[in-house]
Amino acid sequence: MTMEDFIIREIKPEDNLGLSKVIRSVILEMGAPKIGTAYEDKATDTMFENFQKSTSFYFVVEHKGKVVGGAGIAQLDNFEGNICELQKMYFLPIARGKGLGSKLISTCLKEAKKVGFESCYLETMPYMNAAKKLYNKNGFTDLNKPMGNTGHYSCNVWMLKEL
Repeated sequence: MTMEDFIIREIKPEDNLGLSKVIRSVILEMGAPKIGTAYEDKATDTMFENFQKSTSFYFVVEHKGKVVGGAGIAQLDNFEGNICELQKMYFLPIARGKGLGSKLISTCLKEAKKVGFESCYLETMPYMNAAKKLYNKNGFTDLNKPMGNTGHYSCNVWMLKEL
């Protein structure tokens, strides 16, 4: 299976259920807490509706008609400034290790730049080593404290990239 077997496209309303299952199953697979993470976010069940602002968007990764991953961009919550956040980036095992993560990040950042964001922030967890490596590879650098207030207090790795 190669990258060509996967489609990256904008989210549709009918993706909500499949995407919420992807997000929650990856959080459980990684042994992450359900509290203080996207697991308990109300938005996890309404991803399409959640990304309908002019400065936010979400892309899903599809394989044989099934959602197997995704990532989005939105204004960083509770922060003054022109910074967006890379949000809810999750992949099922079938979509990992094929270059899709980098492709999705670059798709998101290109759109973020188009709407005028200057930097992109993200939060992850220390034991999500593959994710951290991917973010580093794509130009994100570590910060020593969080920016804004996302409500994800269980995520204590913070990263930023200038656009």
